[in-house]
Amino acid sequence: MRDFLFKIKMQLKALPKIYWIHLAVLFVAEVVAIVLRPDEPGLYVHIPQVAPLVLTLLFFFARAIRKNFRRTLYTYSIVQFAFLAIDYLTAGHAGLLQLSFTAVPVFIFWVILFAIWNAKQFRDFDSRRALLLSSISWILFGFAFPPFPLGPAALVLLTPWFIVLNRYSRGQVLFATFWSGMIYNTINYYWIYNVMNVETAPSGLICLGVLLLIAFFSAYAVFAAFIYTVVREIKIHGRAWLLALYPIFFASLEMTRTRGDFAFPWSHLGYTFGSNLEIIQMLSIIGIFGYTTLIIASNMVVAKAVVRPGIRAKWPVAVPAIILAILLAYGHIVLSKPEAQPFYGSDSDEAPQMALIQPSIQQGEKWSRERYDRIIAKTFGMVNDSVPGGTDIVILAETAIPDHIRRQRKTIDDLHELANRHNASILTGALDYKRNKPGSPRKFDIYNASFLFTPDDQDHYQRYIKKHLVPFSERIPFDDIFPILNYVDLGEGDFVPGKETPVYGKFKWTPFICYDAIFGDLVREAINEGSRLMVNITNDGWFGRSTAPYQHLNLVRYRAIENGMPTARLANSGITAFIDQYGHFDKNTEIFTDRVVIRKMQLKSRDTLYQHIGDSVETALLWFFLVYLIAAFALSRCGKFREAPLQE
Repeated sequence: MRDFLFKIKMQLKALPKIYWIHLAVLFVAEVVAIVLRPDEPGLYVHIPQVAPLVLTLLFFFARAIRKNFRRTLYTYSIVQFAFLAIDYLTAGHAGLLQLSFTAVPVFIFWVILFAIWNAKQFRDFDSRRALLLSSISWILFGFAFPPFPLGPAALVLLTPWFIVLNRYSRGQVLFATFWSGMIYNTINYYWIYNVMNVETAPSGLICLGVLLLIAFFSAYAVFAAFIYTVVREIKIHGRAWLLALYPIFFASLEMTRTRGDFAFPWSHLGYTFGSNLEIIQMLSIIGIFGYTTLIIASNMVVAKAVVRPGIRAKWPVAVPAIILAILLAYGHIVLSKPEAQPFYGSDSDEAPQMALIQPSIQQGEKWSRERYDRIIAKTFGMVNDSVPGGTDIVILAETAIPDHIRRQRKTIDDLHELANRHNASILTGALDYKRNKPGSPRKFDIYNASFLFTPDDQDHYQRYIKKHLVPFSERIPFDDIFPILNYVDLGEGDFVPGKETPVYGKFKWTPFICYDAIFGDLVREAINEGSRLMVNITNDGWFGRSTAPYQHLNLVRYRAIENGMPTARLANSGITAFIDQYGHFDKNTEIFTDRVVIRKMQLKSRDTLYQHIGDSVETALLWFFLVYLIAAFALSRCGKFREAPLQE
């Protein structure tokens, strides 16, 4: 410790005098700016906050400052951030100029460094070869998710990437993984560009957001690759124990994407098997993260076998076939049981008859005040024209009422009348709001909600509020922790999440709005409350004619099999479908068609192992993630556990 402090002291003494003069001038400028700050809530514009940046730029005329460019830039950013924090903590607001001038210079500097590093890597032949191998893996893997056909091949598609992880230097691995990850995530998320056709935010901002989202998910793969390059060098008593546990680590890394305000668990590797019902029956035991673990383990084993010399060392290439055979055999046994026949028990007296109304309202028209009456007339007309007598539950899509429902008194009356006429419960999506007290950063709390109207209650309706909001589209993350974020307007929905999980009526069913239905913990929470049927209403019209509706349907099907939870899924523009507790589909609709689909719907009669252990498994994965990282970094620092690393 003493040596470390001495080293720091000597480095500080070596700094030129002008560096300290710059620091003093910068500090004074920040103090003056914060003293003169206006008394405004939220984000404000304050011209004196330009001064620190201007003064810092003037100091760069000094040669000694230019020689210490990086240290000066970081000093400037740290001081800026410190005063930004003081401003926020003491007054609850922040200067927009100070916020920009804190982040932008360092961001530009990092982008330049990143570009220089990439140019250096690209000039290296081995880096280009690593990029080619990684790209082959991740491009093919991008076409393994439904509706594409390569799902079972996921057990071998990442083999070239793992060859790169095993044989190339860390810099080459990270370079290849990032850019192949960008291609892979573009294949997975290209459909988000469709939001530009209907969103209120500037298209350039949405395009930048899509690019940053793709880069963010690519960073997950880069982090996974980095950890692999760490643990591949660690041997404990001559064995690579951490490397053997890497498949579980990868699954735990995916698990981190399912919790918190940034949660976006859309493309876990295990979702690739969704086109084959037999293969995914083991979800009821090992869940989605078990499938990811199998995929990573299979590819790791094959990659090791491919590079080993000798015929005898090649037997592990049969591992993918063995895994696939086990999954198929188990699925065949499960689906052969009488109770596993499609929608078994749906003809019983306790099974509700359900009608799902898919009006296919174009997203660009949905929020037009001029078209409101026509949209309502079309949706309600489909109910009156196509729903037969004896129907128990009628489902309308997410935001089928394209307004705040309490502003439409006549529509509420019409929904009550519709429930009476058909003697059926009617669930519809709509917005709602609550007015907040004066002085609150939000004038209103806005909710993406569903509303249940029943024939036996003419004065009231029941409300469910969407619990998981899509980050940056429906809500800016952490706006409850940092209230100032409520003043930011990027064209997002700015909704408030709900907290309750209702269970409705004699059929014991629970509504899930859009994104909610892909979170296993929410499904298990509903089951624990006594629910026997999941009703998922969504609006995938945002994403046009793309792979997104098929991907979304696949995710909901996984939740149904994991938890033995029958699901009625209604999408405004498709795909609408009934899914039984073993994952069988029925009444699947085409996208962008007007349809009313009706059937007697099975209720939950199946318990699954994962339904009972899923929460514990997923919590354990988060702890495993933390412990694995600590062990990897601790052992990598200890020389006796390390092999000689590959040379950069």
